[in-house]
Amino acid sequence: MTLRNSLSEELNRQGNEHFSRGFYTEAYACYVRALEYDRLTGDQRALVATLGNLGNICAVSGRRDSAQAHYQEVLGLQKLLGDEKGIGTTLANLGNLRADAEEWDRARAYYLEALDLMTKTHDEAAQAVLFSDLGLVARETGQFDEAIQFYERSLELMRRWGDLGGVADVWRMIGRTFLAQKRYDEATACCQTSQSVAERLGDELRTGGARYVLVQCYEEMGRLQDAADLLERVVHMDRKYCLPKLEENTQRLKTLRAHLADLYQSRPRRGMQT
Repeated sequence: MTLRNSLSEELNRQGNEHFSRGFYTEAYACYVRALEYDRLTGDQRALVATLGNLGNICAVSGRRDSAQAHYQEVLGLQKLLGDEKGIGTTLANLGNLRADAEEWDRARAYYLEALDLMTKTHDEAAQAVLFSDLGLVARETGQFDEAIQFYERSLELMRRWGDLGGVADVWRMIGRTFLAQKRYDEATACCQTSQSVAERLGDELRTGGARYVLVQCYEEMGRLQDAADLLERVVHMDRKYCLPKLEENTQRLKTLRAHLADLYQSRPRRGMQT
């Protein structure tokens, strides 16, 4: 390994560490520097890794055009290398970009192309995530039965691979699908299962995600006190981790508490017994 290869590898490692901690600006700077070394060496596999990381950081930062360009370059290199497994992953990433833009038909096309390759390469772990992605597309386009079928296939593979975090995520998304159909009992049960799995894992963020959907279930069911109590726990989590919905959820909780107070005040009072 040359010095430049070694420097690129170290910069990608640092970038990945920053990425995992949510320090996107620092991560991006590391990847850009790594790319400079990779361009100089012409190492195609190193370029695939660095460009993929750049695509990911741009995607989560909302820079979809840049992410698209990076992923497309990765795709070209993977085709030259004959890396079918990698191609499947990149096609899924391109699908995610289109899903983020709510371009559901394009997202589905990328996902199905990726699924063909993942099936060919027997990449079941990747398929588990992809079935969940296809479930999202089906749910958002009103194909609820198809969405549940995709989620069930995802759940089966997640369990097989022991991905309990993924299991918690899929139960939450099934809950969302039932909620969209106003099937409140099923939605509540699924979200509670998601919450239980996340709690067993000690994963506070996933626990908070399940509770967030449960709040909506309780609100729509008219269980406003339960909704407020649970939303208070969600807001506590938002504050602890500086999550982007903190302000929105804080205001939502304030409104809900005020509504409950109004309901309490409007209740008829019993007369004093003499």
